[in-house]
Amino acid sequence: MTANRAPVGVPFGHEFRDAAGVRLHVVAAGDPADPLVVLLHGFPEFWYGWHRHVEPLVEAGYRVLVPDQRGYGRSGKPAGVRPYRITALSRDVVEVIRSDGYESAHVVGHDWGAAVAWDLALRRPERVDRLGVVNVPHPTAFRRTLLGNREQLRRSWYVFAFQLPWLPERAAARDDFALWTRVLTESVPGGTFDDADLDRYRAAWGRERAARSMVNWYRALLRYPRPPPRESVSAPTLIAWGERDEALVPELAPRSLSFCADGRLERFPDAGHFLTHERPDAVADLLVDHLGGE
Repeated sequence: MTANRAPVGVPFGHEFRDAAGVRLHVVAAGDPADPLVVLLHGFPEFWYGWHRHVEPLVEAGYRVLVPDQRGYGRSGKPAGVRPYRITALSRDVVEVIRSDGYESAHVVGHDWGAAVAWDLALRRPERVDRLGVVNVPHPTAFRRTLLGNREQLRRSWYVFAFQLPWLPERAAARDDFALWTRVLTESVPGGTFDDADLDRYRAAWGRERAARSMVNWYRALLRYPRPPPRESVSAPTLIAWGERDEALVPELAPRSLSFCADGRLERFPDAGHFLTHERPDAVADLLVDHLGGE
């Protein structure tokens, strides 16, 4: 384990955990005796997408694990599309939880990380104590909206574009990943990501097989659909939603809430998809409050 302080703000370590044949890089912080929180990043990020949230959670009394999900960052990158089906992704989270000596955890995700968190809460509810999702809808809410809402279908064009062979990752890598850099920066206020942040992202995207593996998540979504066995989420759930999300229509948030037995929706009218970066302090406060609820 490599100990470090910056850029998280509290002591943390870079560790590696085995999950179903894939070696996952995990950032770990906090007392191993404290309740566990697992933070799951989305596309096109890696563990660093949650770096501003580790300190407030540790200071609130939690053990925090932030993996690079399979295909991302320093984690393993299996070849092909099938290894990135949703069942494998949520199983990885179970293995990360177990690797730290826990049977369940609070699970929080943004973007694709939220999709994995929803799937885990629906497929393995006994593993999720409390659920937090940021700007990705419940899978049934999304499927029904996509089928009946032309605007959502239009906004989802990139999911279909990512089904093309080799072209999406080749285009992404051009000009030092200029396209994915714009994905991060063009929908947020100036200065949200500084040069050091973007250098870290480009380094992660430039790892061998990383770009293809990241796109393979989208390919597996359509090639290997695996609906969970239930629609209702039993874990207490927080949905945080930036309503200026360019990829998702705002009505997906309340529709997702309707599938939660004990749900809470917090809207941010002036923020967008990368809410965790635009409003990191507010998101951290919401998580601390939600995870500490009775």
